Amino acid sequence: GTTLTLSLTFDHRVVDGAPAARWLQRLTEFIAAGHLI
Repeated sequence: GTTLTLSLTFDHRVVDGAPAARWLQRLTEFIAAGHLI
């Protein structure tokens, strides 16, 4: 198989973790559904 390494960083001083968590959840769903980036 193929491995995709991703990093997600954000500054808690600027935003809370909720937007990053939502983005990560959508990305996980997108990849799990077999869509290509």
